[in-house]
Amino acid sequence: MVTEGGDNLSAGEKQLLNITRSLLNPKRIVLIDEATASIDFETDSLIQKVIKRQFADKTVLTIAHRINTVVNSDRILVLSKGEIAEFDSPQRLLERGDSVFARLYKESGKVKD
Repeated sequence: MVTEGGDNLSAGEKQLLNITRSLLNPKRIVLIDEATASIDFETDSLIQKVIKRQFADKTVLTIAHRINTVVNSDRILVLSKGEIAEFDSPQRLLERGDSVFARLYKESGKVKD
């Protein structure tokens, strides 16, 4: 039983319900705000595959702090102190040595020196 407002659900369960609602009631633009922040990495990976497949013909705006959540996106917009720091494809940003995104990617443990 789900109580009003989902007060008896964990943050991860609420996020999964919101993603499910987006799948059942599709729109042209989907905003995903930290959708997998309270979810383990294995579940995150599965959700990213579903989002990529099910929303392939949609515009998906993803707000995330986990690099693996956005690294396969078409474009990355990095904000710093409320200002646009950079905007480009993940590949181009990773190729630039001075890129904020490349630094964050490296710090995430995705690559080794």
